[in-house]
Amino acid sequence: MNIVVLGAGGFLGTHICRALTEAGDRVVTLPAGFDLVTAGPERIAAFAEEADAVVNAAGRAWKADEPQMYTGNVELPLRVIRALALLDRRPTLVQLGSSHEYGPGTSGAGTHESAEPAPVTPYGRTKLLGARAVLDAARDGAQPGVVLRIANVCGPGTPPGSLLGSVAGRLVRLATEPGPAGAPAELRLPPLHAWRDFVDVRDVADAVLCAVRADASEVTGQVINIGSGAAVHTRDLVSRLIAVSGLPVRVVEEAPAGGQSRVDTEWQQLDVSRAAKVLGWEPRRSLDQSLRDLLAAA
Repeated sequence: MNIVVLGAGGFLGTHICRALTEAGDRVVTLPAGFDLVTAGPERIAAFAEEADAVVNAAGRAWKADEPQMYTGNVELPLRVIRALALLDRRPTLVQLGSSHEYGPGTSGAGTHESAEPAPVTPYGRTKLLGARAVLDAARDGAQPGVVLRIANVCGPGTPPGSLLGSVAGRLVRLATEPGPAGAPAELRLPPLHAWRDFVDVRDVADAVLCAVRADASEVTGQVINIGSGAAVHTRDLVSRLIAVSGLPVRVVEEAPAGGQSRVDTEWQQLDVSRAAKVLGWEPRRSLDQSLRDLLAAA
């Protein structure tokens, strides 16, 4: 198949391109310096003329304010939809969404795709608007498309702006620049109180592979959760990563300056039964394997 991957140089995009290539697909990526945000629809459409599917792995998350997130997570999908409308043959648009679109989950339960989204962060709000643009176009018959609503992602290459990426980077520095002998190093973090669903980035890439292989008539207009289907406490998650490192590290949780904690949800866990039914997909990599490979790559 001919697959266009937008955001091919990013964390998700890199693994998606690798999975598609290993499956025998022809992957088309945009040239270095190509700005999706400012490019006209005609220029974007030119890359998708022979495409069977377009995967939107582009967007803004880390180190971006809400206007920047709006540009990357809302305006960009709308621009892609307008570009694909210029083609004689419409490829399926696979939009990579986020579990943060749902907002607060129900403690002890997985969130189903039928849940009414109520995001509480700028990232969640902008990702939801982008997802709705794709779903609206699909339901209007204008553009076949599906939204993969993805849990928190970990594994090799996890961005340093994320909790796990940040901790892994600091563990690497501690390993290469050890402090005084005999005393455990301190790792200072904001309060770790949330429960999160984490899925390995390579499992996400496998899900994308399943989505582009799926019959467009069966997936168009749908939201499909992609996660592990289990929630883990972030304190336990950090402890497991430290254990993998083998370093003597003591975690110190401290409130941010000013006493203002990040606005977020306490519980996120996805119900992934639809992914198994519709895509034949389920996560294959354990969290411990993902953490080991994250640290090894770091």
